[in-house]
Amino acid sequence: MPQAPPTVVIVGRPNVGKSTLFNRITGQRRAIVGDEPGITRDRIHGLAEHDGRRFELIDTGGIVVHDQEYIPAQILHQAEVAFRGAAHIIFLVDGRAEITGADRDLAQMLQRLGKPVSLVVNKAETASQRELSGEFYELGIADVFPISAEHGTGIDALLDRVTEGIPRATSEEDDAAAGLPEAIKVAIIGRPNVGKSTLLNALTGQDRAIVSPIAGTTRDSVDETVTRDGVDYVFIDTAGIRRKSKTTAMAEKLSVVMARRNIRMANVVLLLVDATEGGVGLDATIAGYAHEGGRALIVCVNKWDEVTGQKGQKKNEFEAEFRDQCKFLDYAPMVFLSAKTGAGLDKLFPLIRHAFASFTQRISTGELNRFVEHLHFEERKIFYITQAGIRPPEFVVFTSHGPALHFSHERYLINQIRRQFGFRGTPVLLKTRAKGSRR
Repeated sequence: MPQAPPTVVIVGRPNVGKSTLFNRITGQRRAIVGDEPGITRDRIHGLAEHDGRRFELIDTGGIVVHDQEYIPAQILHQAEVAFRGAAHIIFLVDGRAEITGADRDLAQMLQRLGKPVSLVVNKAETASQRELSGEFYELGIADVFPISAEHGTGIDALLDRVTEGIPRATSEEDDAAAGLPEAIKVAIIGRPNVGKSTLLNALTGQDRAIVSPIAGTTRDSVDETVTRDGVDYVFIDTAGIRRKSKTTAMAEKLSVVMARRNIRMANVVLLLVDATEGGVGLDATIAGYAHEGGRALIVCVNKWDEVTGQKGQKKNEFEAEFRDQCKFLDYAPMVFLSAKTGAGLDKLFPLIRHAFASFTQRISTGELNRFVEHLHFEERKIFYITQAGIRPPEFVVFTSHGPALHFSHERYLINQIRRQFGFRGTPVLLKTRAKGSRR
């Protein structure tokens, strides 16, 4: 099994350009970037490569060492977790500003760790700004690199130093990595404050995401890989999705955009619903994003431990009301759990595996033709069916005449396909063509 790549951690006070540098080095827009300080809160992970040397890059939230408020204290805790396994630390400062007390406190804290540290002076676009970066030597860190994360200048010299002790990947390691089974990407979505970060922490067995009663704590998408029964799962905690009219701050708007992007990139989506509030209109809207994106979906009713009364009867009532509100999710299994206590989580992994298997399942044309022979369909004659694609499964039905099937007939046919081939947890797409018609 290929060895895990060494980790490099980016750290600095708020608004010095850490997320811009993270996106520059990883080559993807993984972290939210904006002028508003404190956008990044949780640890953001990404894979990067420089001169054949691979490493994992971690972006941390802006740190103010002695700030005792809850969110800043939790950001520091998340960064300290990242420091423990770091092979190298990039300490980022703002080259256009004077050295601050927060910079000095952070420099002292990093020096006590005994890890290799590079002091990176960002926003040094001009020659005069690069000359001024020498003033930052007074922070007591020997390796100083003036860069511009926005324009990409000085990045190569920095990465030469950061990756100095990392061996280049061999062709055998490349082949081994290519032969690994695919990890199942699972996005956790829902309204703000329904327990998404608590669920991520429960599934990963660590404080991977900041949890607080403040709605909107998570802004970036936070991901973590978990191996269970030989299967790798990449869980992605997304920001709570609000109605457009309720989304005001730039960071909130960007986080919703990123959450919807992560839905499109996922294989399976966990829609988290608050059991104490019941299904609401916004839950249906968010579920619609996953459904329209063609993602496999599981409805997770969280905080079930807080529901009082006869649990069996309550489950039936809750599910009936939710299904009535979200009729388009008739294929999605529902699981009742408590992310806080861990109750019901053991049912989640088998459901995810089953949904992913359905999402990627391919049925041969021969099996589909045998299925058609036993199909009682009076609306028109079906000559044969073929599967055109997966993720989600898509079928083309060749019939005696057009036009497209009526909605009720299409639903009947999809239900028959599900019953015969076990497509559970994934939408099924159906297209109708009259035999002999042009594509």
